[in-house]
Amino acid sequence: MAHFSQRDSAARATARSNDWRTSAGRERTRGGKVGGAQPSLPAAVSPPAVAGGGGRSGAARPEEIRLCGLTAVRARFARDPDSIQRLFFDLATGRQVGAISKVLAQKKKIYRCVEPVELEKVAGTMHHGGIVAVVTAKELRVATRVELPGWARQREALLVLDRVGNAHNLGAIARTAAFFGVARIIIPEDPAAAKPNDAAYRVSEGGLEQLEVWQVPKLGAFVRELAAAGYEVVGAATRGGRLDRGPSDRRGGKPLALVLGNEEQGLAAEVAAACTQLITIPGTGRVESLNVSVAAAVLMWELWARR
Repeated sequence: MAHFSQRDSAARATARSNDWRTSAGRERTRGGKVGGAQPSLPAAVSPPAVAGGGGRSGAARPEEIRLCGLTAVRARFARDPDSIQRLFFDLATGRQVGAISKVLAQKKKIYRCVEPVELEKVAGTMHHGGIVAVVTAKELRVATRVELPGWARQREALLVLDRVGNAHNLGAIARTAAFFGVARIIIPEDPAAAKPNDAAYRVSEGGLEQLEVWQVPKLGAFVRELAAAGYEVVGAATRGGRLDRGPSDRRGGKPLALVLGNEEQGLAAEVAAACTQLITIPGTGRVESLNVSVAAAVLMWELWARR
């Protein structure tokens, strides 16, 4: 299905904390002057703890990502608290993360209340929601034909993305998929395909924490293997498909896998040919298509939730 959207171009920047404490407990500013008492932090948050080994910067390393927003940070803390390496927040949000800060303090990891300008530098965006967690990135697993029979037996709903290139779209799709209970998203090992990065996690609002993202080297071959494993593989096409209102997996039919194409090019010919059915969302014709994340939401509702 053809879709049109801008590529994500979120800026990346490093950050430094405004202040640090001297061994005598006094506050030293960047200019080197020793001031009075440290500004008070939220009651539930201890003074900033600094891990050893030059860990003051909030910049994410290659194996790390930055989670922005309280919902996303809480979701990661609930799923994998050990993956949180550093935490930065503004004064208002700090009052809501006392439990997280306490755990980080026990593990001697960095957590800091910082000024808004510093938080924006850490996040690499102004859309940080008052908090940024620098976390260890989840490793993407490679899906093979070995997993498919088990997924089919368990009637697992699958979402397959054919080179969806905008990280914001990936995040929005993951948010909807988690809402409807989809357990897995499959993406190709293709430079054109967006990966779960800072922007995708920010837009997903915790959705990427609730599902697994898998990769496959050749998407066309994988789609054929899905069909051989017993899946009804439904590809979304801009035109020429139909919206089948026949039996769904909840009525005793085959488990469903929904395939969505690149924003501009739609489904690759090989992928479309491997699908067992193509569907098109009916519209007025005044515009050619929907954004891929919107189309995903409509089709997930139609194929899984509504039935």
